Amino acid sequence: MSLPDLAIRSRRLRGNATIRRMVRETHLSVADLIYPLFVDEAISEAIEVVSMPGVKRIPLSDVGKEVQEVEALGIPGVILFGIPTEKDAIGSSGWDDHGIVQEAIRAAKTAAPDMCVIADTCFCEYTDHGHCGVLCGEEVDNDATLLNLQKEAVSYAKAGVDIVAPSGMMDGMIGAIRSALDAAGFCELPIMSYAVKYASGYFGPFRDAADSAPSFGDRASYQMDPANRREALKEAEQDVKEGADMLMVKPALAYMDIIREVKDATQLPMAVYNVSGEYAMVKAAAANGWIDEKRVVLETMLSFKRAGADLILTYHALDVARWLQEDELNRG
Repeated sequence: MSLPDLAIRSRRLRGNATIRRMVRETHLSVADLIYPLFVDEAISEAIEVVSMPGVKRIPLSDVGKEVQEVEALGIPGVILFGIPTEKDAIGSSGWDDHGIVQEAIRAAKTAAPDMCVIADTCFCEYTDHGHCGVLCGEEVDNDATLLNLQKEAVSYAKAGVDIVAPSGMMDGMIGAIRSALDAAGFCELPIMSYAVKYASGYFGPFRDAADSAPSFGDRASYQMDPANRREALKEAEQDVKEGADMLMVKPALAYMDIIREVKDATQLPMAVYNVSGEYAMVKAAAANGWIDEKRVVLETMLSFKRAGADLILTYHALDVARWLQEDELNRG
């Protein structure tokens, strides 16, 4: 039996590592990474998060050292999550000008003035019930929460933050924060919106890290149903209209289709959050010898970029930066 005349042979461009690198369509860079930091007001020494190997809660005194390590690896940004000593029903420590995140912002900018410091802007870490805003009965009061988000964002701005990142999925949160920042003289401060945040099972370990598990119920009444695609586009488009400067999809790994569709539908930079459950699964599989951790993590990061991500918030950031440096040195 004769073979067909194969004029097109795609394997010609896969023949060796150099050619594959030359024609590679998608590229991963250390500049794509943002590293999350959990700052705990009540501790004096770092504590490892058991469900997230390699991730720690750190005291305020360690923020400068941690941020300098991140900067030394070439990672351009960190996102701060604060765990205060005092919590109440409305999360009032979130807008305390000397609160844990505000002080962490100052410490980070003092230690590394060129680092992009982002503040997660929500209330689940600050409320004694663990929900993302003010309660009315057992439901979050959207509009009362917006008023508090305005105060929180302005307080972060006064502390010197580079970007605020509202994550509570309150209706109108971008417009409310934008108007408050502008009125306070911070019209140049960008907003990175958690525009598409699903009520996901992948968030479990984060709640250990941030001490933010709800004391009752869940967050399905304000975070999105994982089944919905059109709603994601609606949420993103609304945030664009309200003045968001960047958009985020969270989680990332199970929502690649959403990342691509939101990116195609908007003209804004796209961030994705490689969340705690995604991280923990990789770490557990690697610890058991079931996967090659470096290969799987780098493949995952590249897939986020291929799907449309410009920025990747990931707990793997330090390792990824080191691996990319090593690979560059080996090629040299």
